[in-house]
Amino acid sequence: MIELSATAVAEATGGTPSATVSPGTTVDTATTDSREVSAGTLFIAKPGEHADGHDFIAAARAAGATLVLAERETTDGQGRPDPAIIVDDVVLAMGRLAAYIVQRIREHSPTTVIGITGSAGKTTTKDLLAAILSTAGPTVAPQNSYNGEVGVPLTVFRAALDTRYLVIEMGADKIGNIEYLSSMVRPDIGVVLMVGSAHSGTFGGVENIARTKGELVEAVSPDGVAVLNRDDARVAAMAGRTRGSVAWFSVEEGTFPLVDAELAAGTASFSALADALTTDDGEHPEFDLRLGAGTGAEPHHVVSGLIGRHHASNIAAAAAAAAAAGLDAEAIARVLNGAGATSRRRMERTDRPDGVTVINDAYNANPESMRAALQTLAVMGRSTGRRTWAVLGEMLELGEDRIREHTAIGTAVVRLNIDQLLVVGGGARPLYTSAVNEGSWGDEVDFAEDLDAAAQTLARRLAPGDIVLFKSSNGARLGELGDRIACGPADVPTTGDRKEQSQ
Repeated sequence: MIELSATAVAEATGGTPSATVSPGTTVDTATTDSREVSAGTLFIAKPGEHADGHDFIAAARAAGATLVLAERETTDGQGRPDPAIIVDDVVLAMGRLAAYIVQRIREHSPTTVIGITGSAGKTTTKDLLAAILSTAGPTVAPQNSYNGEVGVPLTVFRAALDTRYLVIEMGADKIGNIEYLSSMVRPDIGVVLMVGSAHSGTFGGVENIARTKGELVEAVSPDGVAVLNRDDARVAAMAGRTRGSVAWFSVEEGTFPLVDAELAAGTASFSALADALTTDDGEHPEFDLRLGAGTGAEPHHVVSGLIGRHHASNIAAAAAAAAAAGLDAEAIARVLNGAGATSRRRMERTDRPDGVTVINDAYNANPESMRAALQTLAVMGRSTGRRTWAVLGEMLELGEDRIREHTAIGTAVVRLNIDQLLVVGGGARPLYTSAVNEGSWGDEVDFAEDLDAAAQTLARRLAPGDIVLFKSSNGARLGELGDRIACGPADVPTTGDRKEQSQ
């Protein structure tokens, strides 16, 4: 983080310094986790659902926190006020501080801010884009999937004055979220990957999701670029919502003539096309990347390290965003060739010594990403002759569509000829029932009430050569089970209860 005085923090957040704050106090890091505190840290006492950061101020101060951002005054062991900036709402104050830092960085040096949103693929695209941009200058991107009103400021707080590229992942669960995040960082480039049914229950429908994702391209300035998925009709329609120029990315052959026509007409600035898309024996996407003037652009052959054909769209999006940021096609293709996942539980492959292959894709799930992962599993099974397992948990936040969407996935598993299905958790039971009704029964499909029961089933039944996919929303915790199974077949532990130490 750039070095800030206590006075600057107070002015940026609209807060009031406690009596013990010295005007000369400075901070150069910021965190909401007391375990990450060191000397010179601004400890952010964020109230949370399960823990209140104010309860960890003493621990943070003992670890060296110089200053606290809090909603109420606290005192040390001698009854003296802790040095703090007191605000009405810590989360909103984090946003104001992030906006101030972005402004300071822009004033100091040329900085390009890239925002990425979409119902699926944000983290993978962010990781790929950060890898490309880091070859051209100091680059800051989110850790894990920091993409909300807390995660975006935490990403900004990691930026220095010489940051050349600032990549921001933007998530949302209601209308206005992306608009708020965009106002914080003022993106020069806005990337929209897809509009799916993730969080449709909280949004009130897919059209509201499209409306919210489009808030990003509305925030792009006239000098900026909206990078849009030409293969998604709802995303393509966002071209009319931006003041900036439009860049397309596409993997569908039928859209290529459309993109070329738009380039010729001047309604698009450039494109990133994944041409002649196929997959190799490991189900890694392989294609010719044409970056520039449509299908007439020079091809650069790319074989990705990611698993699954569906990732070609994320790769093309990262390429288009990097081109919008000024990098040349050859440099972009060089980084993308062989690049794999860097964030956990995104089609993460582990080959056990006993011959079992574990694919852990259980960081998040919605109907679209669930189908894509299952299709990849099916192809891997057909191409190798190995037995396939789908271990599936609940897709959360689908609202009134929950039963229908889980039912559809159960049907899809059977029709894709996945050999074995293990459904975990009561929330996913419609998926199990659907598979049974579709004609899969006996040893082909099983149900486990919880992670421990599922672990015991897999310990008994997994055999050398099996490929097992774990997929669910993060809240269903199937990713933890995937990690355990990836460790090996023996002595599978129980989950137990986990408690967060602090915020």
